[in-house]
Amino acid sequence: MRAQMTSNAARRSVPGFFLVVGVACLAAATAGGHLALGLVTFGILAACSLALVMLGRRSETFQGLTQKQPDERFARIGGLAWAGTGIVLTVGNLSAFIGELASGRSGDPYFWFVATAAVTYIVFVALLSRHT
Repeated sequence: MRAQMTSNAARRSVPGFFLVVGVACLAAATAGGHLALGLVTFGILAACSLALVMLGRRSETFQGLTQKQPDERFARIGGLAWAGTGIVLTVGNLSAFIGELASGRSGDPYFWFVATAAVTYIVFVALLSRHT
């Protein structure tokens, strides 16, 4: 029974995270004078949260990914999904950095995202190569 409660908590925590980030974005955008942008951002994140709640009820894959100890298949799917997300974010930030440089600007804050991604990659490769 305890594993079931843990699994249910995990299924709720991911959509909850999206909602909390959405509220934070709405508050920050409103404080910065961009209410419309905050509402759009919150709406997108709330829709993602709702989609995850619906997936949690119907999708074996989502249920498998949010188990306390997913089996090998679900662990692989989750790892590949995170890797894909990292690639998309890194390429997006790298593109924005290059675009900023081409426009004659400094590239901040994109430089720091790209630099952090590069250093993190090297650190993880070094750590994971020692432990696998």
